[in-house]
Amino acid sequence: MNELIAPVPPRKLWLRLVLMLLMALAFQLAVWLLSLVALLQLLLAVVTDAPNARLQQLGKSLGRYLAQIAVFESFGSEELPFPFSEWPADTSQTKL
Repeated sequence: MNELIAPVPPRKLWLRLVLMLLMALAFQLAVWLLSLVALLQLLLAVVTDAPNARLQQLGKSLGRYLAQIAVFESFGSEELPFPFSEWPADTSQTKL
């Protein structure tokens, strides 16, 4: 009779749950893509004795994307990552 009933989360929280599930899927896909980029970069570095600059940039932007998703998933930010915002650009001034 005196059972505790958990309050129903507000509509905004349900929407965030759906978005978090979508972002978790995007995270897994990005991890696989980053793994492929790393393997390809390794093979190219073995063959050409130098890393590929475009693959370096892709790897860096994938890393930033994964970080953005992690921050969103852990409630560190309300800003949605790509595809709800722009793809993370390389903002470093370091020449590779």
